Amino acid sequence: MIYRFEDFSLDGDLRELRRGSEIVAVDPQVFDVLEFLIANRERVVSNDDLIQAVWQGRIVSDGSVSSRIYAARQALGDSGAHQRLIRTLPRKGYRFLGHVHAASDSGGTDDLAVLEQPGAAAAPDGRPSIAVLPFQNMSDDPEQEYFVDGLVEEIITGLSRSKALFVIARNSSFTYKGRAVDVREVGRELGVRYVLEGSVRKAGNRLRITGQLVDAATGAHLWADRFDGDLADVFELQDQVTARVAGAIAPRLELAEIERARRKTANLDAYDYYLRAWAAIYRFSAEGSQEALSLSEKAIALDPEFALAYATQAVCYLTRRAFSWSADPAHEAAEAARTARRALELDPSDAQVLTFYAQTLIYNVGRLDEAVACLDRAVSADPNNANAWMWRGNARAYLGDAERAIEDLQQALRLSPLDTTIWIAQTTMANAHFLRGRYEEALSWASMALRQRPNSLSALRVAIAANALAGHLDRARQLLGRYRELDPEARLAKMREWWWFRRTDDVEKYLEGYRLAGMTE
Repeated sequence: MIYRFEDFSLDGDLRELRRGSEIVAVDPQVFDVLEFLIANRERVVSNDDLIQAVWQGRIVSDGSVSSRIYAARQALGDSGAHQRLIRTLPRKGYRFLGHVHAASDSGGTDDLAVLEQPGAAAAPDGRPSIAVLPFQNMSDDPEQEYFVDGLVEEIITGLSRSKALFVIARNSSFTYKGRAVDVREVGRELGVRYVLEGSVRKAGNRLRITGQLVDAATGAHLWADRFDGDLADVFELQDQVTARVAGAIAPRLELAEIERARRKTANLDAYDYYLRAWAAIYRFSAEGSQEALSLSEKAIALDPEFALAYATQAVCYLTRRAFSWSADPAHEAAEAARTARRALELDPSDAQVLTFYAQTLIYNVGRLDEAVACLDRAVSADPNNANAWMWRGNARAYLGDAERAIEDLQQALRLSPLDTTIWIAQTTMANAHFLRGRYEEALSWASMALRQRPNSLSALRVAIAANALAGHLDRARQLLGRYRELDPEARLAKMREWWWFRRTDDVEKYLEGYRLAGMTE
């Protein structure tokens, strides 16, 4: 049987994998794994299935299976982050997702010659899935981009409150900003059935929001509408768009589930400063973080009970510490704790507030169990909040529960596969695999994170230790040199300050890697 998918062909008789006319070199066991996944693409294949088929039932570790899956993905230009062709289903196994044409030597096709790509119509758990693309700014003033982006983010948050929908996170949707896109391509890249597009025109105190909902599988327009009102009605207009979209996707949904978020603030000037602060945060620079602190402080001055403005400050302080941008880390750590705590006092049910507060629990004081409990509440309040899933995975890794951490991280990556901050989840995934002794897998994730964010100290920390323990000492020493350029005070004693690992063995594993790389006390 010859299987053709994308620009690949896999010939079972010749035992060849080709991309176009070029042969792709793969290990025999990796070829067997790939062939078995494709041949059984109509179902989920478990580890036991693979061990029986490829290893003829011999006793092998789960790590051996994982390493072959990793190699198969590499051969296909896939990765654990994107899972374009090979999807991992936590605690269940793997499934091949490609659109396959299978033919025998005689030219006949098998019964599964053409498959719809799983995930295009629904999330892995069966819910209808949607991505909200950045709206066009139709105002005369290009400075209003931040306002339009903030409005779209509120619509995404509103849709996310429905447990009946699977909503792609803001940071992945916004990778399409400023690009002419084909919604069918967006649907394939993000794995969603529906795409919402639109525009915003702001003229004086008047607003006009237009939206159109498109079936990404067919390109058909399902719904389009226009919403006009005063600037003072912006929150009501957002809610109208959200409710109409949800109703168009699934008329039987209880729209009460998309309950109106507790209104952030009644002061529109404070709301404006809040939106500007997040625009500054997304620049990921020392200057941007300082600007965001100033803007959020202005928002708080106008509305001292604006919970998300306090939460925004906490994020700024944590980011500055993570990148060593702060001249007084101890003071800013205390400020992060203070502002996050105040946000929680003001709005203890908001998923974003809970997530930001949990971050301070993890990195400021190491109260991991409390952080997980906070993030459980965040995920329950908003099951589409990719950050909540990601930070819960982070806390679970510190607690020593690496496998459940990986499950949370896979869900975060599914919710936001093109996230501009994906390097955070990739770093955490690298950490989880490192703790399980899967050093090559850890290196793969850490390398992806460093490609996205070369100055990430956290990704470098994993990469140095994983390279050292995997035997790649030259590379470990090279990365340690890069780390010292970013943090000249790097010492083993200082490294211990970064972690809140529950298990001493986990700390020692990292320290062993650093010693091998040449770090001293």
